[in-house]
Amino acid sequence: MDAFEGSKNDMNIWIFFSQSSATIFHNGFSASSHLILLLILLISWACKRYMISTIENSKPTMKNTYFLYYWSALMSSMGLSFCDLLLCVLNFLFGYRYGWSDLKVIAQLDLAFRTLTWSVISAYLHIQFSNSSERRFPIILRIWWAFYFLMSCSYLVIHLNSYWKHFPLPILLWVSDAVSIIASSSLCYVGIFGKEREDGDSHLLDPLLKSSSNKKNGDNRQGSSVDGESVTFYENANLLSIFTFAWMGPLVALGYKKTLDLEDVPQLASCDSANVVFSCFRNKIEYDGNTSGNGGQVRTLKLVKALILLTWKEILWTGLLSIVCTLASYVGPYLIDSFFQYLNSSHQLKYKGYMLVFIFFLSKFIKCISERHLFFQLRKMGNRVRTALFAIIYEKNLRLSSQSKQGHTSGENINLMTVDVERTGFFSWYLHDIWRVPIQVVLALLILYKSLGLASLVAFIATMILMLANVPLGKLQEKVQGELMDSKDRRMKVTSEALRNMRILKLQGWEMKFLAKIIDLRNFETKSLKKLLYTSAITAFVYSSTPLFVSIVTFGFCMHMGIQLDSGKILSALATFDILQGPIYNLPDTIAMVVQIKVSLDRITSFLCLDDLHQNIVHKLPRDSAEVVVEIVKGNFSWDLHSPNLTLKDLNFRVKHGMKVAICGSIGSGKSSLLSCILGEVPKVSGTIKLKGKKAYVAQSPWIQSGKIVDNILFGKEMDKERYEMILEACSLKKDLELCAFGDQTIIGERGINLSGGQKQRIQIARALYHDADIYLLDDPFSAVDAHTGTHLFKECLLGILGSKTVIYVTHQVEFFPSADLILVMRDGKITQAGKYEDILNLGTDFMELVGAHKKSLAELNSIEHGTASDNFINGEKDGNMLCSEKSIQDNEVRESNNYKIEKLVERKGQLVQEEKREKGGVSPSVYWKYVTTAYKGAFVPLILLAQILFKLLLIVSSYWMVLANPVSENVRPHIRGSTHIFIYIGLTLGGSLCTLIRSMLIVTVGYKTATLLFNKMHLCIFRAPMSFFDSTPSGRILNRAYIDQSAVDTEIPRKFEELLISIIGFLGTVAVMSQVAWKMLIVFIPMTVACIWYQQYYISVARELSRLAGVCQAPIIQHFVESSLGSTTIMCFDQEKRFIDTNLKLVDGYFRPKFYFSGAIEWLCFRMDMLASITYAIFLVFLISVPKGVLSPGVVGLAVTYGLGFSMHGVIWDLCGLETKIISIERILQYVCIPSEPPLLVEENKPSQEWPSQGKVDIVDLQVRYAPHLPLVLRGLTCTFPEGIKIGIVGRTGSGKSTLVQALFHMLEPTAGHIWIDGINIFKIGLHNLRSRLSIIPQDPTMFEGTLRSNLDPLEEYTDEQIWEALDRCQLGDEVRKKEGKLDSSVTENGENWSMGQRQLICLGRVLLKRSKVLVLDEATASVDTATDYLIQQTLRQHFSGSTVITIAHRITSILDIDMVLLLDNGLILEYDSPTKLLAIKSSSFAKLVKEYTRRCNS
Repeated sequence: MDAFEGSKNDMNIWIFFSQSSATIFHNGFSASSHLILLLILLISWACKRYMISTIENSKPTMKNTYFLYYWSALMSSMGLSFCDLLLCVLNFLFGYRYGWSDLKVIAQLDLAFRTLTWSVISAYLHIQFSNSSERRFPIILRIWWAFYFLMSCSYLVIHLNSYWKHFPLPILLWVSDAVSIIASSSLCYVGIFGKEREDGDSHLLDPLLKSSSNKKNGDNRQGSSVDGESVTFYENANLLSIFTFAWMGPLVALGYKKTLDLEDVPQLASCDSANVVFSCFRNKIEYDGNTSGNGGQVRTLKLVKALILLTWKEILWTGLLSIVCTLASYVGPYLIDSFFQYLNSSHQLKYKGYMLVFIFFLSKFIKCISERHLFFQLRKMGNRVRTALFAIIYEKNLRLSSQSKQGHTSGENINLMTVDVERTGFFSWYLHDIWRVPIQVVLALLILYKSLGLASLVAFIATMILMLANVPLGKLQEKVQGELMDSKDRRMKVTSEALRNMRILKLQGWEMKFLAKIIDLRNFETKSLKKLLYTSAITAFVYSSTPLFVSIVTFGFCMHMGIQLDSGKILSALATFDILQGPIYNLPDTIAMVVQIKVSLDRITSFLCLDDLHQNIVHKLPRDSAEVVVEIVKGNFSWDLHSPNLTLKDLNFRVKHGMKVAICGSIGSGKSSLLSCILGEVPKVSGTIKLKGKKAYVAQSPWIQSGKIVDNILFGKEMDKERYEMILEACSLKKDLELCAFGDQTIIGERGINLSGGQKQRIQIARALYHDADIYLLDDPFSAVDAHTGTHLFKECLLGILGSKTVIYVTHQVEFFPSADLILVMRDGKITQAGKYEDILNLGTDFMELVGAHKKSLAELNSIEHGTASDNFINGEKDGNMLCSEKSIQDNEVRESNNYKIEKLVERKGQLVQEEKREKGGVSPSVYWKYVTTAYKGAFVPLILLAQILFKLLLIVSSYWMVLANPVSENVRPHIRGSTHIFIYIGLTLGGSLCTLIRSMLIVTVGYKTATLLFNKMHLCIFRAPMSFFDSTPSGRILNRAYIDQSAVDTEIPRKFEELLISIIGFLGTVAVMSQVAWKMLIVFIPMTVACIWYQQYYISVARELSRLAGVCQAPIIQHFVESSLGSTTIMCFDQEKRFIDTNLKLVDGYFRPKFYFSGAIEWLCFRMDMLASITYAIFLVFLISVPKGVLSPGVVGLAVTYGLGFSMHGVIWDLCGLETKIISIERILQYVCIPSEPPLLVEENKPSQEWPSQGKVDIVDLQVRYAPHLPLVLRGLTCTFPEGIKIGIVGRTGSGKSTLVQALFHMLEPTAGHIWIDGINIFKIGLHNLRSRLSIIPQDPTMFEGTLRSNLDPLEEYTDEQIWEALDRCQLGDEVRKKEGKLDSSVTENGENWSMGQRQLICLGRVLLKRSKVLVLDEATASVDTATDYLIQQTLRQHFSGSTVITIAHRITSILDIDMVLLLDNGLILEYDSPTKLLAIKSSSFAKLVKEYTRRCNS
């Protein structure tokens, strides 16, 4: 105590209180604030105790989950209480000894209230949180902690200001300030993150209650689990671990030991899981919608408000960190002059030097901590925003009306999910720049004013000029960015369409035409890209030249006005100019980003504002109502409500429970629209629809989800083995599954690529049957299956399992009409006839037209059968041309079965769709080498290096010149005349600026050229890839490379190379400057550099793999989005929206897990780098102040200290790691540059003549084909001949190899063995283009491309309008097209959705009529048309292809009656091959049985 009183320095605290005029205000304000808080706390505590019983009864008691946060808050509060108590006692003793003044009384009251308040807070925390159910800190306390932190900072600033005015302060006051700052920082952190954890944890109880239902739904999401099995590092980290990012240690160590897989990456914290984030976000939007006056429509402002409410805690926390980081970064420039004066003066006290070193170190330490946590929280905030937007866009996409879907193509929606969502999340980096940049500029100018006086105003004007110079550049960038996005949209739309229909493009030989179209679109895109890149280069030049330009203007003004400059002022100014370049660059960039984010948010909002399916179109009837299940009264419907033409008119019908209703009519009559109307898909103009019970739907175009066959059938329902087996049997799927190496666990490729059309349709039917609905809506379910299977399905499914259900089915098969209880005949959107088969048969022409054509075909069939019987009586049952007698058929079946069993054992190697390939280990140096040498063979790389080295060298020389040419103090005369001095400086800085411009321009030129070359190479390789590549590769993977990876190559990778180059040369320059002062510092620099490199090597493994995992996990989100969009009708009908939304959330979690831990990993590394750099810098400063005065030049030392302010190797490592994570895009693109190619398009030495094929004879010799090396044979040694000019019908059960044979004929598949000869030429020896352009095909799936009708019929522009009209008339579409306003230029939407399935098939027929090849293949070409149209098509083909070889695959027996030979396949083998007459003569033949089955079915 005596020591305290006797110490003169310690007495100065009270002198300080009496002398500072601001003290009375600060102490009074502090005392009042603490008193008010004390009163509020006591009142709220009393109220809470009064209501405690209600609270405790309303929610379950649980032990405090966040004990560490509670403990940190309690310790901090108690520490502050104890510190204030000590000061209070000391102040009282001093007042008692020396007397009381007003200031001492107010100070005593302040200390007393502070002691009392923090004691009460400590007591409150202990009582309320130690053993109670309370799980969150009150909002009052959290606000107070933030307020107290700011108050403590202000006290520290005041005390520092007094200290630098040579007013010594006692050590106790510094201790008090340090305790206050540390404790309040801890409390702020606890207040924000403790609440955040509580928000996440508040969802813990719900999953516990719902766990059983989640298991039932099969949701094994590995997200934030609460069962204790899924413990996350971050969620369970203590305060010190979070502070130092030590929670990342175990994952970094694991990544160093092994290659990480997704299973190794820990789960996200519960508060960051997609489910929790989306629930919170949706609540914010819905709450806002209910309280606003615009009917709940999402507007941009409302979306922004919801995103702010979602991330408000992160916004506040990052705002606080931004303030701290900004203040800490300006401490160095502010004190550099004082440090220089200390070094220059021989009378300074030693402790002041150490105090300066400590402050320099502390400022760098605080900046390090705040910056690391700021960046981590910004990334985390961006991830939350992306998660919310991914989820809400997906949910909206499921609910879109059909008209909205036509207005937004899948390419645009993919861009929405990839570009706009990504950009919105990235905006978190710019959020605080809006207010932080002006503060940074003001602080810099204040420091300059302190050093240079009025010259700071000139610096301000120069700064504003540079900012304004960036504005036009920003506007230009914004304009060019918009153009670039639009051109990307167009390119991606065409790319997506081409990938979806690659099989058709290759069959028709159009793939190179579409590639040329994509290249043209890319060339248009690169015009905008080039503008953007060069604008960015000029912006980078302005950024790099900022400190040079401002320093030239400022120092020039000082010389002109005669303001005396000394080395200390120049050093302070140079350090400030260096910091100023950030705000000058960021403000225009921030403004541009605000504009870009508005564009993206407007795009997202416009999508969210699209019309949903109207929920009130269909009225649900109660289950206990009358027998009526479906009823439409006076119904008028239109796909386009703005169109005067109605799609469906005057609908009136009623369906009772258990009825079977058949819908028929010519193509385009509105059959499918009627089913869509019952589903609620078609907008209602007038009338009512009533429905009772659950629905199940089978679409005309099969929608099969990627995944296992069993998952497609169960479709979210529990497995009932008995029912499942029964449905497999009823749908004839058992044999198909036996042929699959993995049975029902076989993974189906995208859009069911590895299934035949019939198999896809039967899986759809099985899915509907398993759903056990009340009403079944089947849209032409039998068109894609053969006659025998169709009969089986009709009997077993419609009349068997669905015997007691209501079934409404569209069909063109007249043989299924008699079984219907009600037949609806449609024409032009109206029901023209309705009734039972016998009742309406003779009532009108519409039904008679359909039935008449069928009876005519049937009569022909009967005549063939009777003719065969008489021939058979004469010739006997044996025939030498038959390949297989009944016995041989049986032998074949036995042999095939045995072969299959053997092959199945051998071939169980893998699925068709494999996991996406990702490279392991480090990125190969060859990837970097290929990138830098792709353009101009790397000739510009040395020039770029030279330009940057010269820039840094000139910058250092100019700084040395300014420091050494000026006197060390104002009292010394300058060595060189002012004008000479400044002109030399201007010359050096302008030279440096020129080097910067050259460097930026060269990098942009090389980057642009490289991007263009890689784009062309990758797309050429993709379009030349074999069909097996597309069968096994989901389009999402290809689109990811074509868009996301290509975007990285276009803009990001060149910038990353530039940033790395600047960082490396900048770091080496800084080390050189610092080492030049004291070479002994290399003893410290070298170990520090080695430690940093070791850390980087230790870290890079985990960062690399996490980045790769994020790339791999992004494609499934896009793929699932596109897939769900195509199948939204099926998903909605089966009430599976929630399951699909949950799947999307699970995929989003899977994507953000590696991204979140990548953020943690990079901050883990940078924290350690910054700490090493701060310690090294502190050692350097201690060394400098320890050197005797006069040994070192103060100017040179000051310059080294100034350069050392930015000394850190983390910039180099950051940029190196950033480049490595981005260079993975090059790695992924190079994977696709190396895809094995198809055989060449043209083979000059084997080029066939112009007339080939002139006859059309096809010889197949021992043909064996499989889809992939690890899959079983599909064709097992076929040998037969198709003579020229005859018509061959290929029949067989679904999956027997019919379509595979067609693909082999077009050389779509490379045969394992065997050959195909056409007119004596081996088709596997000639060029693909020569082959495919000479053959014609009408494919199984009718395909149309977005554009016009003309471009769909004649994409290569080879025919005249007259020829096209002639072809349209021949395929029965001429009259329909003439009715349309655009005629041949009538629009075709994406996938041809505005044309019916039958019309699309007729357009495909029109294509072959234009081509007129000698070999024509019809792959189930008339499956989607009615019998009458089918008959007309057959007549057209007979007339125009009489001299051609026509190979027909058909499921309707009537479609192949007018043929010369029948080829019957079974499981890849030829079962029978002969003329129909001879095959029908043998009653035991499979073909005879097939025809007999068909005729019996038709006559029953």
